Amino acid sequence: MQADRLTPLILLRAYSAGVFPMARTRDDPEIFWVRPQLRGIFPLDGFHISRSLARRIRQQPFQIRTNTDFANVLEGCADREETWINDTIFDLYLQLHAMGYAHSLEVWDGDDLVGGVYGVTLGAAFFGESMFSRRTDASKIALAYLIHRLQHGGFELFDTQFLTPHLQSLGAVEIPNEDYMLLLDAALQEDADFSRPGPVPDDPQVILQRRTQTS
Repeated sequence: MQADRLTPLILLRAYSAGVFPMARTRDDPEIFWVRPQLRGIFPLDGFHISRSLARRIRQQPFQIRTNTDFANVLEGCADREETWINDTIFDLYLQLHAMGYAHSLEVWDGDDLVGGVYGVTLGAAFFGESMFSRRTDASKIALAYLIHRLQHGGFELFDTQFLTPHLQSLGAVEIPNEDYMLLLDAALQEDADFSRPGPVPDDPQVILQRRTQTS
């Protein structure tokens, strides 16, 4: 699709239809739509926290914030040798953030942004777009706090788009697109609130109470 024809509202309609945009490279101006036949999702009650990760969470090595530096989370996700985030996609997600549809969960080490994840919300669905890490376990900790927030915010679907070995090790699974569309349709009928973190959001014990696996 020509980039100049893509708007935030078209992007939201695409998400509601089960597709999402990508560019082939950072420098490719064209956008194409993706609908995987096998879709990655995170069951919100199925996040795996290993003993080593639980120990790191208890140590509280980082500060967790939301939506305080969305643009730099985007920058962090795009800061790699190969990325699908071209200038058009970057600008579109900034617009979605300004409209209240795109959110970031950030991992800070003092004044340094060392990890984070961002995604789009529609109804009770969260579409995870990308994440990055500049410290050991920063992305895993980000996901643990993100899932905690989604649970307390009333979300029903956490879409990871694809299933990577990293996400699979943390509890993500792959389902056929037909099953995904049923989950998506149901989630779009409900309301959820990303800004609702739940009780004692910074208490690591609250996060760890929901772990499903130790190793």
